[in-house]
Amino acid sequence: QVQLVESGGGLVQAGGSLRLSCAASGRTFSSYAMGWFRQAPGKERGFVAAISWSGGSTYYADSVKGRFTISRDNAKNTLYLQLNTLRPEDTAIYYCAALNSGLTWFFARPDKYDYWGQGTQVTVSS
Repeated sequence: QVQLVESGGGLVQAGGSLRLSCAASGRTFSSYAMGWFRQAPGKERGFVAAISWSGGSTYYADSVKGRFTISRDNAKNTLYLQLNTLRPEDTAIYYCAALNSGLTWFFARPDKYDYWGQGTQVTVSS
C-alpha cells in the first residue's frame, strides 16, 4: 500500500510559480507510475501530468504543456510538479496519485489509479 501526502499549494498571482510535492510512504514508490490531477469547483477531476516509474517518460495535458513540469526522486519517495506561468484557470485542488501499471494509455485516466493523496489547493489570482 502507498500513502500519499501533497504539499506546496497556495495563493499566487497570475504569471507566478509554485512547486507541488507529493511524499509517498512505503518501499515500492519506484514501482508505480505517478500522476497529477486537478479538480476545480463544479468540474470533474482532470488529468494534468504523469510520469513513468523510472522518470524516463512524461505526459502532459495540452492545457499545461510547456508551463508545468512533472518529476520524481525515487530515492526520496517524492513526486513533484513545477507550475510556471500560472493562470486563473489553473485554480483547483491538485491531487497526486499512484498507478500500479505501466500501460501508458492508463496514465490520463483517474479511474485507473490505485492510491490518491488528500489534495492541495492552488489559487491563482488575476
